[in-house]
Amino acid sequence: MKRDGYVARWQGREYQASPDGDNIRLYQPEPGEGFEEVRAGRYVRVLPASEIEDLAYVRTTCTWQGQPFIVLGEHDAWLRVEYTGGRWPVAEAMRLEVFDFGVYQGWAPAAEVTDLREQRV
Repeated sequence: MKRDGYVARWQGREYQASPDGDNIRLYQPEPGEGFEEVRAGRYVRVLPASEIEDLAYVRTTCTWQGQPFIVLGEHDAWLRVEYTGGRWPVAEAMRLEVFDFGVYQGWAPAAEVTDLREQRV
């Protein structure tokens, strides 16, 4: 699975997470002690940040057609990617969608993507 978001380590286990003031919300797909169901297959537990062993932002980067991208998601054999090269002529030539000013996204066939790696930022 490609990740783009916060992760926290608590009691030696890594969870999807989101900072919330002085607290950290931990998420997991199954029930657990102290976790409340927020929707089917999604459980949350809120802890003080002081109890968290580590908090980091993880993003997955890749190269597609020789250009740098961040992986935002995946569906079937496709990856939702965001161009990080900052060059409009390149984004236009690749037929990327203008998502916001200076932000270009598209769907890349997973088989064409190389250099997939997770980075903690």
